[in-house]
Amino acid sequence: MSNPARQAATLGWPASYNVRDYGASGQKAGSAQAAIQQAIDACAAAGGGVVYFPPGDYTTGTLHLRSNLRLYLEAGATVYASKEPAAFDKRALFYGEDLQHITLEGHGVVEGQAEYVWSLMAHRDMYILSNQVLAEQNGVSLMRPFPTENSIGNLVLLIRCQDVQILNLTFLHSPSWTMHLWGCERLVLDGLYIHNDMQDSVWGDGVDPDGCRDLRISNCTIETGDDALVFYSGNSFGPARPCENITVSNCRLSSSSSALKFCDGNQNAIRNVTIDNCVISGANRGLAFMLFAGGILENVVVSNCTIECQRFDWFWWGDGDPIHFNLIQHSDLDPSMDMSQNRPPGIMRNIILSNIIARGPGPNKIHGHKDSPLENVTFDNVRLTISADPHSPWKKGQHALAIDNVRNFSLKDVQITWEAPALDHWQSALTVENAHDLTLEGVSARQGLDAPEAPAVVFKNVHGAVVRDCQAQPGTGAFLHIADAATEDVVLWGNDLRQAKVAVTTAPEANPSAVQAGW
Repeated sequence: MSNPARQAATLGWPASYNVRDYGASGQKAGSAQAAIQQAIDACAAAGGGVVYFPPGDYTTGTLHLRSNLRLYLEAGATVYASKEPAAFDKRALFYGEDLQHITLEGHGVVEGQAEYVWSLMAHRDMYILSNQVLAEQNGVSLMRPFPTENSIGNLVLLIRCQDVQILNLTFLHSPSWTMHLWGCERLVLDGLYIHNDMQDSVWGDGVDPDGCRDLRISNCTIETGDDALVFYSGNSFGPARPCENITVSNCRLSSSSSALKFCDGNQNAIRNVTIDNCVISGANRGLAFMLFAGGILENVVVSNCTIECQRFDWFWWGDGDPIHFNLIQHSDLDPSMDMSQNRPPGIMRNIILSNIIARGPGPNKIHGHKDSPLENVTFDNVRLTISADPHSPWKKGQHALAIDNVRNFSLKDVQITWEAPALDHWQSALTVENAHDLTLEGVSARQGLDAPEAPAVVFKNVHGAVVRDCQAQPGTGAFLHIADAATEDVVLWGNDLRQAKVAVTTAPEANPSAVQAGW
């Protein structure tokens, strides 16, 4: 039989600290925590090196990482989170604070052993209150899962660490966020597989970078009950820091909540983010741009992605909506809150979604704050399909795409389609309200399949809009409806509206000169 230490040495590592040499048995029963920690500390005392896990099973509580550490899990090695609460002096399995040059890698497995109990919801959660009300109205059970008391913490918690790599490992069944990375700089996450139960794992997020800088995530598959990949700027371990300079590529994400989320709790800033060549499948919400805590979200490009959504149980946040923007204040959710804790509305601007194919039962909501509209947002080459969900009690997708409180918003080469069978709550393909400087260019749409009286596109309180090179799909009734007296300065040019029974309709109170037509 090969010697694991010698095998590790053949990889060219300068020093290898085999956890078996420090007393770990490789058997799941019992605890390997002391042996593993001794190997880590010996490695650190020598100035750094590799802590090596040969094939086997290792049960442990909190492991305190050190600087200049390369922790390698061989294929066939599994590290289990202990079910003994006393084994955790931190609420994490792998823990590091103010460290440098850390690598967690290999082809082994980190198993969180999360367990859940189902019980009745004991209070009204303002974040999912509308779902809870609908569940009650439809006779849906309000039982939901909660982690057991002996299911503890994150699998990885790193605070203010630099030069971090997490490579090729599998992380399973985390009791809480799988990876919480707070205030870290220069991180690489590559080739990871993260899976948490998609029915039970409330709070079982995949990766949560919080106030991190210079982060690259690539070639990962993340399947989680809660958010798969979510960016934060929060104050968990100090004043909130910007989360910035981030690339995400070649990943597949699934989530019973949001697959890819810019977190509502952003207190400082999330900025300079590119996301490319990713697949979102089996998600309760696809892309979520959310801002409730007064921060800034800016300079984001999402490109070359496919999104497939479905509705999950009532207690998950989301409605099968592929695209979701929401800029509000916490008091908009809970008017009874302590208003001294309410922050002014944040700022969301400079966001581009391009080359996107998305499908889901909706609704797709693009909502800015009345005192802080979304600014400079562009959808370019987006294919949006509203799927039929006839047996669901959550029939919220009245309009395919609803936009309000925006400034300088552009839809370019956007196609909206409805999937049979027709549902009786479907109405317009696109509604726009409280908008300044709107561009619709190359938009193809019609109203819901069984809604002949609904217009394809509705403008209300729109100031300055260009509608050009757009197309009415077969079966369109009215293509554009001007719904109020405030809408003004709408220009139509070069549109193909032959399939519409009526090109433009106006409410009785609408300004007769609101629309200048050259179609």
